[in-house]
Amino acid sequence: METKKIIAELRLKKGMSQDELAEKVFVTRQAVSRWETGETPTPNTETLKLLSELFDVSIDTLLGSNRTRVCQCCGMPLDDESIISHDKNGELNEHYCKWCYADGTFTYGNMNDLIDVCVKHMTDQGFTEEQARKHMENLLPTLDYWKNYERLGDNGEFEQFKQKLVDEINALHVEGLPNVKRLNALVGRYVNIEYPLPNGTSAKFLNDEKTYLGNQLESEFGGDRYFGIIADMAFLLVCTYDKDGSNPELVLYKQR
Repeated sequence: METKKIIAELRLKKGMSQDELAEKVFVTRQAVSRWETGETPTPNTETLKLLSELFDVSIDTLLGSNRTRVCQCCGMPLDDESIISHDKNGELNEHYCKWCYADGTFTYGNMNDLIDVCVKHMTDQGFTEEQARKHMENLLPTLDYWKNYERLGDNGEFEQFKQKLVDEINALHVEGLPNVKRLNALVGRYVNIEYPLPNGTSAKFLNDEKTYLGNQLESEFGGDRYFGIIADMAFLLVCTYDKDGSNPELVLYKQR
């Protein structure tokens, strides 16, 4: 459906006159009339945002697209702006989520590694492992990143960096920490634990908006205690916590 028909339909559904709509989005009635006749093909960006909020629809819908945006690396729906990635210049990149594309860098260069991560999350949501794996094996090759991997990829440089971090973590020989084999992309706000410090205060060490590399592993000592690992170009962090994330303890924080 064309934008002119969509705006008119949404306005009438709200029971609003052109004058009332104009007042809500700070334009003239004539401007609304021009949208609805097609004389002005589309409102400007700021007005589209206001119309989107007023009618509770996406800008894509206003422009005639019912397509749901999904990450072109993992297939995650991008219906929440907080999970959309950014380019190096800080601008939103609406093609990828923060887990797959961090400040201009793709975090996965191996499709099988990404499938393993996605399967784990999907089985937590009630899918069988077989269902989840089959779905991801069919989906990922259809997404732009993997279809254009030779052009978009970095010839394995980031995978080499991840392996270097793995080697550095294993070289720490933390007691009870199993051998680390893989690091996955993690968004700061979901793993930014507040740790109690020896001086009686507490502190967080991560940026909620940044993407890190890390993993969670069961302690070799058994029980319900887990190890958490977070790393980036600047530091390595190892912590432990109970199965539900409570009672965190900072094991080490090491500058690289």
